[in-house]
Amino acid sequence: MHELLIVKTAALGDVLRTTSILEGLCERHGPARVTWLTAPGAVDLLRTHPLVSTVLAVDVKSAASVEEAARRLAETRWSRVIALDDEEPLCGIVARLSTESLSGATLDASGKRVYTDDVAPWFDMGLLSRFGKAEADRLKVLNTRSQPALYAAMLGIRMGKPGLVLPAAARAFGAAFRARHALDERRPLVGLNTGAGGRWLSKQLSEERTVELCGALAQALHGRVTFVLLGGEAEQERNRRIREGLARWPAPLAFVDAGTDNALLDFAAIVAGLDLLVTSDSLALHMAVAEDVPVVVFFAPTSAAEIELYGRGEKVVSTAPDYCSYKPDADNTSLTTPRLLAACLRRLEAAPASR
Repeated sequence: MHELLIVKTAALGDVLRTTSILEGLCERHGPARVTWLTAPGAVDLLRTHPLVSTVLAVDVKSAASVEEAARRLAETRWSRVIALDDEEPLCGIVARLSTESLSGATLDASGKRVYTDDVAPWFDMGLLSRFGKAEADRLKVLNTRSQPALYAAMLGIRMGKPGLVLPAAARAFGAAFRARHALDERRPLVGLNTGAGGRWLSKQLSEERTVELCGALAQALHGRVTFVLLGGEAEQERNRRIREGLARWPAPLAFVDAGTDNALLDFAAIVAGLDLLVTSDSLALHMAVAEDVPVVVFFAPTSAAEIELYGRGEKVVSTAPDYCSYKPDADNTSLTTPRLLAACLRRLEAAPASR
């Protein structure tokens, strides 16, 4: 039995999309037992995956948690370690492990963070890049391959698809949500996840444009559409204002506010019941991809090329000069209502309501 260790802790969306490597790894190294080291908040995204045998949580801000994770992982002689995070505590854990093969970030003999040559196509574009930040940013703009494609090529495996297995309780929550709000299966259910937390304000669609898009889409569909407002705690006030804007729209709009305090897998179950998700580059996007929900995703400060939609979505990309600049104030004004509306209509036509 081959013992495989994956180190990927954050962010939640990155953890979920990285599950695309599991099938390929198990094909190449099978029979294999996979252990995944992740953040406490990401455990639920992994614990039900059939190809993950053990999920181990570590809080990188806690020295005691890091030491305990290192101690437990050091008990195993690993066939392969894949270390995809570059935080110093995690690199320190990896450096202490016994493994036949390492792909990813670790510490060298002097205690400096480094990464192996095989993963250079990814790490060269990141904060740990051996070429410095300016070159890393340039490489990121020039990159044309998605994260799953890059990972597969680096690791010598077939490119796979992210997987999220929702437990029965979460599925039941999703069904109860639809029943509670009497959502009509004969009309499309369109999720709106247009916020982006507090870090990347330019990743989000403005509240006014979100409302305007809903009005335009409802008009195009002769009112036969229901919108679902989605978001996390950081979007509570934003979604309240969007809700008020929808209520004030001249023509009646059918909408439901899903709340901003849903448990992680309950939130995923709501996403899984949609006919279309309009979203920023966020966790909800990766949940939709994992659940085969059609998406329209918009990009301004981050890379559209990195995102793989597996033929189930459409990207609306900023045409501003600072696209993919990773600036929190990147220009997103080219993400216009007509462009977003056209993409939504194409996706709905390609995948009619089928919940």
